[in-house]
Formats: sequence, C-alpha cells, structure tokens
Amino acid sequence: MNESQTPLFAANWKMFKGPRQTKEFLDSFQSICEPRDDRRIVFFPPSISVEAFLRASSSRPDLEVGVQDVHQEVEGAHTGALSAQMAAEAGATWALAGHSERRREFGDDDAIVAEKTSRILEAGLKPIVCIGETLEEREAGRLAAVLDRQVRTVLSAVPAERLTWAYEPVWAIGTGRTASPADAAEAHGIVRAAIEAGAGSGMAEVAVILYGGSVKPNNIGELMAAPGVNGVLVGGASLDPEAFAAICEVSLTPG
Repeated sequence: MNESQTPLFAANWKMFKGPRQTKEFLDSFQSICEPRDDRRIVFFPPSISVEAFLRASSSRPDLEVGVQDVHQEVEGAHTGALSAQMAAEAGATWALAGHSERRREFGDDDAIVAEKTSRILEAGLKPIVCIGETLEEREAGRLAAVLDRQVRTVLSAVPAERLTWAYEPVWAIGTGRTASPADAAEAHGIVRAAIEAGAGSGMAEVAVILYGGSVKPNNIGELMAAPGVNGVLVGGASLDPEAFAAICEVSLTPG
C-alpha cells in the first residue's frame, strides 16, 4: 500500500455529543485504544464540541479532529453557518463535504459540494468528500453514472492530490444495511476510474477512498480487506467508545 494510503478511521458524530459528552467519550476511548503509527484516526464532532475535543485529547496528537460541514462562502450574513477559516482557527484540521444528509436535508448539490471543498482547501483544512448513490439510483443501474458525476464535478474545481473520498451508499447510512465487500470494491473501483479520468492514473492509484454506511465491529474486517478500501467513515458505531475502538484496532490485511 502506498504511504499516502495509510488506513484512515473517521468518526462522524452527526448531531450527537456536546462538550461534556465529548470529554466523557474521549476519557473512555483513550483508555482502551492505544496510539498506533499504522493508521490514522479522525473525529468529526459537532462544531460546538471541537474545543472540548482538543482539550480532552491534548495528550494524544494521533487523534485528529474536523468539522462536519462548512459554508460555501468565506464569510457573510449566513446565520447559523460556519466558515472553513473559522473551523481552522478553532483548531480543526479536517472537514467533511457533501455528506448525504447535507445533500438531502440542506440541498447541497454537486456544485455546492465542489465550492465547499474549495473553501476547505483554501483554509488549509483536509477535506473528506462524501459521494454515493440512493437505492433508487442503484436499482436503476445508475451507480457508475452518479459516482462519476459527483467525482468529476469536484475535480473540475479542486486538485485531486489534496482530497480524501468517502463512498457512502445512501441506502446503507443508518439503516443497518451494509454494502457487501464486493459492492464496496466495485464502487471504489468506479470512483478510482472517475479520478483517473479526471486527474490521471497517478492520482487514481494513490487516492484514499473510505467506505461508510453501517460500519460495525462485526463487519470492519471484511470491509477493510475489500480491494480499494483505504479506511472507513463511521456513524452510529462511532458514538460508543468500545465499539469505535474495536473498529480502529482491526487487523489490517497487507496490500
């Protein structure tokens, strides 16, 4: 595996865990999950809990933190929104863009996701760009077309070498349904092909592509062993320190 593809385990807490619960989680998680140099761990708590995360993890520089979303503008009259620069000033080093819940609930289309990714990069943050198809799109045979469109729109706006991708089949998010390792490998292959088409084979070979969608301790091993899967973006299971520690400590298959 290329050095840039060091497996990445990311936790998306969504609208859970304020500052107090963040500290409680980290007190427990850090006691059972030791630092490792063969994987990266990134948390995405609610933005209001970023400072609490940084305080509680001050002795663990291996635990990184990001925000779940940023606005596509640098600043302005956008009540309730958070700019990428504000996130960076608060101590975040990562940011998500294009999560399916943002696309569905807040209308983030491909063009907005590309703009947000640009703002994330301009602020010096590392983006994880979320892509994925709905059940209807999959059943209609549009998997490749949807993923190709989502990837190409982002690549038309930002450089490929600075991106991490997260393939999340929308039908598997929070449903308990998980794509099989074969499904994940197929989709990750499509994403890599789209990156190659948009940025060249070199970028496609080193691209980091995570899988997300009902990842749990009992399926992490087979998902990480699937070809082309470089890590996971975990939702529900990341809210429990023991469950997420078990996910982060999975044995990795060489290559």
